[in-house]
Formats: sequence, C-alpha cells, structure tokens
Amino acid sequence: MYEPLSPGAMLWSRYRIVRLVGRGGMGAIYQAEDTRLEGRLCAIKEVIPEPDASPQRHEQIQAQFHREATVLARLDHPNLPKVSDYFLEGGRDYLVMDFVAGQDLRELIEEARAKGEFLPEDQVLAWAAQLFDALEYLHSQDPPLLHRDIKPANIKLTPAGTLKLVDFGLVKLLAPEDDRTVTILQGRGTVQYTPLEQYGGETGHTDVRSDIYSVGATLYHLLAAQPPAEAKQRFLMPEAMIALRDINPDVSEHVEEAIMHALAMHPDDRPATITELRAELLGDVPINLPSPRKPADRASKPRVSGRRSSMGNPALLNALWQNRLLFVILGLLLALAIAVTALPAERPAVPFPDAESAVHHRSSSLSALDGSVAGALT
Repeated sequence: MYEPLSPGAMLWSRYRIVRLVGRGGMGAIYQAEDTRLEGRLCAIKEVIPEPDASPQRHEQIQAQFHREATVLARLDHPNLPKVSDYFLEGGRDYLVMDFVAGQDLRELIEEARAKGEFLPEDQVLAWAAQLFDALEYLHSQDPPLLHRDIKPANIKLTPAGTLKLVDFGLVKLLAPEDDRTVTILQGRGTVQYTPLEQYGGETGHTDVRSDIYSVGATLYHLLAAQPPAEAKQRFLMPEAMIALRDINPDVSEHVEEAIMHALAMHPDDRPATITELRAELLGDVPINLPSPRKPADRASKPRVSGRRSSMGNPALLNALWQNRLLFVILGLLLALAIAVTALPAERPAVPFPDAESAVHHRSSSLSALDGSVAGALT
C-alpha cells in the first residue's frame, strides 16, 4: 500500500521534505528544501508505481520517465516552473521543479464567489495573455509539447503577478500515429476541461486543439465562476452548455465568441493554434463561429493545408452527433427488451455480492461509454 513521505524525510541525500502539497491517482507533490542551496524551496513530484504492473512494465515506465524528464529539463520560460532535477529512489521516480508561491486561479474564483462577485474581465484577459505565452512556447517545441490538463487549479499567480502553468510533471509519447508529438501529463485530465477526443486514452490522438479546448473551458470558468458543461454531456445534449453572457452579462460579446470558438466540440471547428485564439480574444480578428454541422459538411470538409487531421472519420462523428438522441432511445429500448425476454418467470433479486463488485460494474459501464464517445472522433 502506498504511503506518502513524512516531513523531514530526505531524498537523494539533498532534498528534505517539508510537507505534502497534494496527491492524486498518479502521484504526489511535496514542498521540499534543497539542502545544497540554502533557502531554496522546490516542488517534488513523486510518481506512484502502478500496483499491478509487471517488472517489465515498471522498467518501461521508468525509462520513459527519465527520457521525457530530460525534455522537460530543457524548458526555460517565465510562465513555466523550471525543472532542475530528476531521479529514481526506492523504486519511485521523482521530478524536482521550482516551488511556485502564491494562489492558484481556482482559489481566486472561489474568493470572488464568496463575495458574490465575478473576476474582472480585464484581469482575466491579462492572465490569458500570459497563459498564451506559455502554451505558444510549449507548442513550438520540436517535437511539440501538449499539457492536456489546463485548468484554474493548475495555474498559479505569484505575489509579483506572474502567471505559472504548473503540474506538468509526467510526460508521455502519446500519439501512436505521430511519434513527434509529446504529451505532457498522462491521463485524461479533469472532465470539465477535457475535450471529447481526449477520452480516447492511450489510443486517441490529441493535438494543440485539445489544449485550446481546455483553455476555453478555463477562461469560461474564470468569467462565469463555474466550469462549462462536460464534453460528454454536451455531446448528448448541446443545450447543456449555458451561454457565458447568460451567467455574467458583463462579459464582452467578442470575448464570449472567442471562448465559445475554443470550446467547439469538433477539433476542426476550433482555432488551429493558440496564436489564432490570442488574436480572436485579445485582438481585432473577426470570429466566425462554426454553424451546426450537416452530414455533407463533415463528409466533405476540406482539410487545411499543412495541418494533418488526426481525428479520423468526421462522417462517423456527424452521424452520431445528428442522431445521438435516437441512438440513446433505441439503445435503452433494446436493453430493456433483452432484459425482459431474458428474465425467467420467477427470479429472486441478486444484489452485488459486495461494494467492490458494484464499483467494478459501474466502472466497466463508464469505460464502455467513454470508448463509444471517443470512437466518434477516431
């Protein structure tokens, strides 16, 4: 069973743990003192080993971690924490970064909500400009670097007013079709900020437009004081997305349009680059929001020269999209018919034998839904 490190524990004969900052399914983050550089505080991300992984799998994960930590260590940008060290100790991988003091943007949203206020638009746009700087830098690397978990909680504001995009401690060569795409942060991200194509997991392909969706969701949350509807919910019920100005009338029309452009469900309907989104949000570039897609539009939509479409079969997505409610109803009726015909005349209720089995059953059902939805974009 995994046990986090205790305050005072030493790592690599150099880093003294001060406190546990946070813990998730893939790792933990600690604040630590660098005993070789007096007064320097750092953040150490610990990778929690997969409990059921084979020894060969562990070796692959560690080799990948060290290879890709080298990529992160080369990054140098004022809106990103600097990676200064990485090592293996006690069977666990560690990544050492600058410790970023200050509040994250989620905390600032909650402070404003507690006062019954929205964050000022001009302040949010100033933060957006710094966020764009960081992402343009990441996306311009060779190979490009994607974050895939952009959200208010992963954006910190230092006491000096500098924005830092944090929590990119795990990297992964994700795209099986394109080995030049390195995706920072394994996993699916946080559902409110995750585009539909990202639910493909290991087999799905994401590109810079996936980060653009997450940026749009983050800006929506900052200005509305609540995150947008999840992509899977919007796929089935487009009306679940509430217009930004319906929540906060003080938001400018062009700002709402730029954010909704970034939040388009299909990657081809979003800005192609962060630079394009910057021009729409902060400049005078007119925004042409995509019209509802028709079958012919998706089947014959021309591809932008020089940019490889990685989303697979758009006609399949359109068919699912246009008939999503019919598919849901038919699926429910079919499941009900099968259940009724399969039942014997008298059958005692058989509950799940234990809570763990119930959780496994629900998890399997959700995984099947994820796969079906992601299949619309592959």
